[in-house]
Amino acid sequence: MKAIHPAQFQDWLQLAAGSTVPVVLDVREPWELQTASVRPDGFELVAMPMRSVPARYLELDRARPIACLCHHGARSAQVTQFLLQNGFTDVVNIHGGIHAWSQELDPGVPVY
Repeated sequence: MKAIHPAQFQDWLQLAAGSTVPVVLDVREPWELQTASVRPDGFELVAMPMRSVPARYLELDRARPIACLCHHGARSAQVTQFLLQNGFTDVVNIHGGIHAWSQELDPGVPVY
């Protein structure tokens, strides 16, 4: 499984952005999204709580690059692995989650 740190996100985004817009798949709970969220800039933000992924993953386009995001990186790593096992090929985990995103990329994102 591939993983990137938030500090590497812009590099990943440049490589991933070809003829399609990459996706950041946020697998946190709705209350977490209200507490802290990333701002879509060059990517589409899709919210899909981890527990709903097995029932909803077919809503995702296999042709689009996907970066999975959660609070600290554990749930998103599980979802990344699940997607890879189910035929998705261009999926990465954002290591450290939104907590690291705030520390490495955007200090305007609240830490919780």
